[in-house]
Amino acid sequence: MNILIINGPNLNFLGKREPEIYGSNTLEDINKLLEKESALLSKDLNLEFFQSNSEGELVSKIQEAFGKYDGIIINPAAYTHTSVAIRDALLSTGIPTVEVHLSNIFKREEFRHKSYVSGVSVGVVSGFGINSYVLGLRGIFETIKSL
Repeated sequence: MNILIINGPNLNFLGKREPEIYGSNTLEDINKLLEKESALLSKDLNLEFFQSNSEGELVSKIQEAFGKYDGIIINPAAYTHTSVAIRDALLSTGIPTVEVHLSNIFKREEFRHKSYVSGVSVGVVSGFGINSYVLGLRGIFETIKSL
């Protein structure tokens, strides 16, 4: 089972950026945590990590995932609220996707309450800090197993 973990803009600045909202963990910390969790779930579970600040690179990576990955976990970050292109890329691949967010986007500014990605995702996890990723991994793993 192959799962692609995609992180959008500014997530490469985790640990430095607004720790009162996003915590003090880095993106590398999240990736290490997911590697540990994947080993607990299955020895046949493979993760690939990708981060970009560019919407076009994120769309290209999603399209390249077609036929190679069984699932996607995505934190589109600010593109959550603006990118029809990312939504359409996810929809066009048909790959089961879980949307994750470190913060609870519904407790934040009004403009963050709308997600273009949620409607094409099998599930959304928001507000549990780095554990949002762990819960997202468990969710996509169980979803793929049941297909």
